[in-house]
Amino acid sequence: MAASRRRIAWLFVALLLLPAPALAAGGGGGGGDAARAKKQTAEYTAGVQAIEAKHFARAITLLETAVQRTPDDADAWNELAYATRKSGEPAKSIPLYQKALALDARHLGAHEYIGEAYLALDNLPKAKEHLARLNRLCLFSCEQYRDLKKAVESYEKSGGKVKPTASN
Repeated sequence: MAASRRRIAWLFVALLLLPAPALAAGGGGGGGDAARAKKQTAEYTAGVQAIEAKHFARAITLLETAVQRTPDDADAWNELAYATRKSGEPAKSIPLYQKALALDARHLGAHEYIGEAYLALDNLPKAKEHLARLNRLCLFSCEQYRDLKKAVESYEKSGGKVKPTASN
């Protein structure tokens, strides 16, 4: 009987730890595992650096090349969408985020950022859809969920006057 309980306890522990490797492997939004790093192009890396420097037009040019070279890279599409949105074009960013999500439906960053793009476009219901998806994807909350939730709450409290913009 003791062996049976021990086996059940180990099974329980294994089931609890099972999601950990999946979460560590990514889920999108700022990952960095070795497999992803191998497929990213020099243009992707330079594009992300341009975003960090707030040179969004340059980032867009670089990331457009990156998605042409690696069209199955959800991170590249997400970064291209982000640069497009931050350059003041939230409507143009939506199909780019949708492409990232079509490639990786669990991409946390793309869900957060498309939600922010929808807020910028005064589409609160669509932003809340992505907030709900993040709530389901993030086991114990996550940064992307908290950031989008804060943006949605600010939008609602202000009656739609406070929106994510190129400056935040």
